[in-house]
Amino acid sequence: MSARYSSTYHHVQGLSRGLALLTALNRSLGGWATIGQLSKVTGLHRTTVRRLLETLQAEGYVRRSTSDDSYRLSLKVRQLSDGFTDDEWISEIANPVLGELLKRLVWPSDLCTIDGDCMLVRETTHRFSPLSFHRAMIWQRLPLLMTAAGRAYLAFCGDEEREQLLALLLSGNDAQASLARNRVLVDRMIEKVRRQGYATNDGEWAGQPKISAIAVPIMNRGKVLATLNVVCLRQAKSLSEAEQAYFPELQWAARKIESMVSDEDSTNENKCA
Repeated sequence: MSARYSSTYHHVQGLSRGLALLTALNRSLGGWATIGQLSKVTGLHRTTVRRLLETLQAEGYVRRSTSDDSYRLSLKVRQLSDGFTDDEWISEIANPVLGELLKRLVWPSDLCTIDGDCMLVRETTHRFSPLSFHRAMIWQRLPLLMTAAGRAYLAFCGDEEREQLLALLLSGNDAQASLARNRVLVDRMIEKVRRQGYATNDGEWAGQPKISAIAVPIMNRGKVLATLNVVCLRQAKSLSEAEQAYFPELQWAARKIESMVSDEDSTNENKCA
């Protein structure tokens, strides 16, 4: 679960230099720069800079101004970020914390974000945990009302969003829709989760009847960014035992992720100032 890894492949220096040029252009004053300026910023020889810029221009990622021989990014660069969302950003930040959490708990954990009427597993330690019973959890969808991850999200999201999500569930024709129709039960569940600071499920999800789970929200500026859970076999540990043993560790992990997100926000704000 570390960002560092070993590889038998050689470092592609040309790619690194091309990315350095794109970064330099992105940060340049006014969004444009000359070959000489880019050479100075990146430390690359002018001939290398020119050759790389011509390649990037041929691929459509930069364009050259005929009036002053400066270069600037083209609209095609935006396509590079189309597949990157805030959810992916959160997953990237949380990744090393999940690795630390695995060392503490051994049982696997999932980082989930809202995705329609379900929670989507964005990052997981299932594939690394020796106690994992379902290793293929990445990109799995977890029902909102049946899982600890979903219940934690529902309890701590804003009132308007919660009503919208419940309305979405009511429009379905499944077990979640049936449960959503019992508004008294749903409200009691949400109140309990908010009171204790974490959500649980104990075999209620038909998709995983043998597991118990505990989940906490990851917050930023009053908004739920994601939820973080730990799951274990019901026969291995009772829910009350799991709550006592794992809730403090989940709290620690959630607070650490929140602190890292806050630091990243501050850094980005300072860059824009």
